Amino acid sequence: MGGRITLGLYNSYDPVRLHDIHRRSIARAAPVCYAFEMNLALFGFPLEGSFSGVVESLARDTTIGEGGRYIKLLAEEGRFGIFDFPGRGFPPQLGVAVAATSKPAREKLLSPRALARQARQGRSFLVVMGLGRRGLPREVLGMTKHHLELSGKGIPFETCTVIGMLPALLHAYREVG
Repeated sequence: MGGRITLGLYNSYDPVRLHDIHRRSIARAAPVCYAFEMNLALFGFPLEGSFSGVVESLARDTTIGEGGRYIKLLAEEGRFGIFDFPGRGFPPQLGVAVAATSKPAREKLLSPRALARQARQGRSFLVVMGLGRRGLPREVLGMTKHHLELSGKGIPFETCTVIGMLPALLHAYREVG
């Protein structure tokens, strides 16, 4: 039995008002996480109401992912979480915090293959990515134990590309080593 990998979406847009980009990012991430056996966690999203109400609202407001079906499935399986912005660190129950960044600190660098290998051996990880062109704030990069750079070449990718690529790449490495 391997460890769990959770994709964390960090709201670097607007902490006060929910925008369409927030909804689209969640809707895009849910089916990819479901397909590639990852959990999904949201950090700092301005969502109001009960957990079940938020899940229903997110599912109802999208046509992506079969009309929100995968948001509901992740929630039903206990694989979807909503959290405030991290104060001093990320929730430890989600695993070792790893920042997805195109500019990793050399001393924190962890390759996708190494992360997948450790997950296969039972270690759980939370891989956090920032939404939008600003990416993760410096303080968030500082509170993660590792930095994950997907290209091996320091190439920055657009948010949607990472949402699709990261789960697929980690899943493939978990499967084949």
